Amino acid sequence: MFMAVESTLPTPFRTPASDKDAKALQFIEEMTKNVDSVQERVLREILSRNAETEYLKRFILNGATDRETFKSRIPVVTYEDIQPEIQRIANGDKSPIFSAHPISEFLTSSGTSAGERKLMPTIHEELDRRQLLYSLLMPVMNLYVPGLDKGKGLYFLFVKAETKTPGGLLARPVLTSYYNSDHFKTRPYDPFNVYTSPNEAILCVDSFQSMYAQMLCGLIMRNEVLRVGAVFASGLLRAIHFLQNNWKQLAHDIATGTLNPKITDAPVRECMRKILKPNPELAQFVTMECYEENWECIIKRIWPRTKYLDVIVTGAMAQYIPTLEYYSGGLPMACTMYASSECYFGLNLNPMCKPSEVTYTIMPNMAYFEFLPHGSSTSCLVDLADVEVGKEYELILTTYAGLCRYRVGDILRVTGFHNAAPQFRFIRRKNVLLSIESDKTDEAELQNAIENASLLLKEFNTSVVEYTSYADTKQIPGHYVIYWELLVKDSANAPTDDVLNRCCLQMEESLNSVYRQSRVADNSIGPLEIRVVENGTFEELMDYAISRGASINQYKVPRCVSFTPIMELLNSRVVSKHFSPDLPHWTPERRR
Repeated sequence: MFMAVESTLPTPFRTPASDKDAKALQFIEEMTKNVDSVQERVLREILSRNAETEYLKRFILNGATDRETFKSRIPVVTYEDIQPEIQRIANGDKSPIFSAHPISEFLTSSGTSAGERKLMPTIHEELDRRQLLYSLLMPVMNLYVPGLDKGKGLYFLFVKAETKTPGGLLARPVLTSYYNSDHFKTRPYDPFNVYTSPNEAILCVDSFQSMYAQMLCGLIMRNEVLRVGAVFASGLLRAIHFLQNNWKQLAHDIATGTLNPKITDAPVRECMRKILKPNPELAQFVTMECYEENWECIIKRIWPRTKYLDVIVTGAMAQYIPTLEYYSGGLPMACTMYASSECYFGLNLNPMCKPSEVTYTIMPNMAYFEFLPHGSSTSCLVDLADVEVGKEYELILTTYAGLCRYRVGDILRVTGFHNAAPQFRFIRRKNVLLSIESDKTDEAELQNAIENASLLLKEFNTSVVEYTSYADTKQIPGHYVIYWELLVKDSANAPTDDVLNRCCLQMEESLNSVYRQSRVADNSIGPLEIRVVENGTFEELMDYAISRGASINQYKVPRCVSFTPIMELLNSRVVSKHFSPDLPHWTPERRR
C-alpha cells in the first residue's frame, strides 16, 4: 500500500508525471525512511508464515520471530549447503521444506555465476514483489527524462524454452517466468511504458525469430522510439550485431511488406501481418544507413529521438561501455535496477548518472537483508540499517520463499544513504577468476587491467569489445591467457605486434602485488599472453551457451573459461598471440 510522505528524491524535475507516479515516489520515501522497522516486520512475517517448515523447525526456533533468536540459531549457508533439500523439491517432494506456501517453480541462475545452473525455489506471490519493483522504475525515470509518454521503448527482451524437473515443476530463468506471467502479458496500458516489440515476438522461444521480429518492429516504428535497451549491455550489442548481419533481409521485408520465410512461428507471423506494410522509403533509408558498413552512431541515426540506453553496465558489463558509446554516439546509459534469480533487491534513484557512479538503493520490503563485512567471519553480520559508508559487504538474503541467510555472492560497497536506506555500488562477484599459485585475481581486478591496457589502443582507434581469460597450467610455470576480440575502426592503422605485447605488460603492471611477486621474484608465473580472436567469436560463444540451455536475457560472457569445448572454440579462432616482453615492476614491501 502506498503511503503519502513528502518527497526528498534528489532530482532535477521534482514534479511527478502523474498521480500514479506520485504514489510510487511516496512509497519509495516511506520505505527508505523506515528501513529498520520495515526489515523487522519483513523478518517477522517470513518466520511466522514459515514456522512449521522442515528447515526452520530443524533449528528449534519454537515460534520465535525476533532478530536475536534468528541470528543465534539459523546458520549462514551457500547453495551447496541446501542443495539436497532443493533436489528433493525438484524430485517431487511437496512437503513444506522451505516455505509454507507451495513452491510454484524454480528460477534458474544464468549458468555463468558459479559454473552451473542453480535452481532457486520460488512462490507465486514473489511475482507481485517483482511487479512492485518494476512499477517504481518509470516514476523515478520520469523525474529525470520528461516526455517518455510521447513515444515507445525499443527493448530487446527474450524468453527461453522451459524445462521441468523430475517432479514436474517448471525450471526457467526469472525473466522468462516474468514475461510469461499475467503480470506482463496482460499488463494494463501505461503511456510511459509502451514497447515496440509485441508480446508474441518477446515470447517466441526461437531466439533468431524473436530478434528478427523485434528488430523489424523497431525499424518500422523508428520515429516513435525514445529509448533503446536490453537487460544487459551485451544483449544490446548482440542486437546491433544482428542488424549488421541481417539489414538486407530486413530492408527487403519493409520494402515489400512481406515477412522473411525463416520466420515460421505462427503467433509471430500473425502479429507481424498487422504491423508490416510496404514502405519503400523506409527500406531505402535502412539500406542507405547500413550498406556502407559505417556503424558509428548507428543507434542515433536509425532511432534519432532516442534519449538514453536502458542497459546494465555495472560490474563485468562495464567493459561494454566504450562499444556502446561508439554505436550510440555517447547517449546516456541508465542502470535502473538491481536483481537476481534469488530476489529483486532495489533500484537506482539517480538513473541518469554516469555508469561509474551507479548506486542501488535496496528496498527493505523485498526480503530480509544482512551484510557480511568483506573478509570477516559469518558471526559478524550487520543489518541493512547498520552498514557503514565506504565499507564492502557480501549480501546475505532471507526470502519469503524460504531461503534463510543465503550467501548471494555479490560484493557491494556502501556509497551513502537515501533517507535511512543505504545505497550500494556493485563491485564484483565473490568468486576468484584466475589463480596459478598463491595469486588470486578477481573480476574487478581483471576488468581494471583490461581497461588500463586498452588505453594503449586508443591512438590506433581500436578498442576491446569482448574478453575472457584462462589460467593455463599445462606448462610450467603456468600463465594467464587473455582472449581479446578487438574493434579496429581503421584497418590501415591497426595496432602492431609490439603494441599488443606492451598491452600484455600493462595488464601485468595493473595486477596485484602477489601476482607480480610470483612473476618477478618467485618465477612461479610465466609471461601473460593475449590471444586476439576473430570478430564474431564471442557471438559464437554465446550461441553455444544458449544451445546448452543458457538464457539469452541472462547470459553473461564468462570472464574465466576452462570447459574444453569452449576452449577449443576460442583457440580455433585465434588470429595472433602476444606475450609480455618484460617483467612487471615489483619490490618487496617494507614491514615494520
